[in-house]
Amino acid sequence: MSAGPRSGYPSRPMSSTDRRSFLVRSAGLAGAYAFAPAFDLARALPQDAPPPISVAVIGAGKQGRALLGELVKFAHVRVAAICDISDSRLRSGLRRVQGVNGYATHKELLEKEPAVQAVFVATPTHLHVEPCVDALAAGKHVFCEAPLASTLGDCRTLVQAARGAPGLFHTGMQGRSNPIYKLARDFVRSGAIRDVSAMRAQYFKKTSWRTPVSDPAEDQALNWVLDPAHSLGLVGEFGVQQFDVFHWFLNAYPTSVRGLGSIQLHADGRKVPDTVRCQLTFPGQRVLTYDASLCNSFEGQYEQMNGEMGTIKLAWNAGWLFKEADAPTQGWEVYAIREQFHDEQGITLIADATKLAAQNKLKEGVGLPNPPLYYAIEDFLKSAQEGKPPVCSAEEGLRAAAVGILAKQAIELGSELAIDEAALKAE
Repeated sequence: MSAGPRSGYPSRPMSSTDRRSFLVRSAGLAGAYAFAPAFDLARALPQDAPPPISVAVIGAGKQGRALLGELVKFAHVRVAAICDISDSRLRSGLRRVQGVNGYATHKELLEKEPAVQAVFVATPTHLHVEPCVDALAAGKHVFCEAPLASTLGDCRTLVQAARGAPGLFHTGMQGRSNPIYKLARDFVRSGAIRDVSAMRAQYFKKTSWRTPVSDPAEDQALNWVLDPAHSLGLVGEFGVQQFDVFHWFLNAYPTSVRGLGSIQLHADGRKVPDTVRCQLTFPGQRVLTYDASLCNSFEGQYEQMNGEMGTIKLAWNAGWLFKEADAPTQGWEVYAIREQFHDEQGITLIADATKLAAQNKLKEGVGLPNPPLYYAIEDFLKSAQEGKPPVCSAEEGLRAAAVGILAKQAIELGSELAIDEAALKAE
């Protein structure tokens, strides 16, 4: 990795003419999936269309049920089976899809459902390895929820298994599939805000993070996120998704992390902090400040990148560009919808803006018609169907997880840790 301040940017600076041309194209083309999902042609399948792809979901907890809720939107997908070791969670998952077989273990599912082509693994983070490895060995395509795993050893096991497998392995990093984020990345990579000099992100949600249980025997399994032996905490279970956005936008990874954490609200005996702060230093001495808390919901979840000529702010279902007063006009602003934020005016990032403007439907393009998870699933299914590389590989999943793992350690130690290149590699 280059240590210079322009690390991750085009080696040849764009001229103003090139930049304007690029941005006008980006405004019209990037992120078109938001309005015309490529894989969603199954809504009106031609008579000679191939049979639906058969999928299974391993893990019927909160994230597994979220996956099921999105999978049923794809007419070209058939959910064949669901698996969970908890009988109550399995029943909950089965209620969401009709005519689906249920299994107590993933091994039983793989043995009795040979026709399943793709598997979605949504078990607790520390239990990702075995079902992923077994599904890959059985020749299935695998979508693994993020973070990839809770230890570097398990992450490396998954990377090695994915490399030798006939099926596709996709790490569920939602930012890389989000149509608004794709558009924003094109702006950042083209130099629209010039060099990124400062970054911040947060995850704020007022909740206990504790799952109510009727059977005390299930408490440990259902509340694994509150067990420091298994959970990566807020900085890993949620922060990893957000860290990956910066990795992807900058094509760079942090070289050190400093962290602090404490329990500010939920003093119920838990050991995992409900409030954390990290500072991650990237090449060029650029710093990402990350805050996460279960004590307050103000401003929710977002990522922000500040540059010489503007600021990009992303909030998963929406995004904005705030231009500096001396930033040049590029031409695409004619398509813009603006929103006021206190004393700042933000230009709303709209995927496929040119097409929508021509149809006088620009305001209809604000936001996403589906949750971000939908687009990650769509990219995975499209790659599996067309035999293309995954949008987020096991290697990229490892790098994001490694940053989360080291950030958790920095919080536990209350100090700064180096992130060397060896920690981000599978070997």
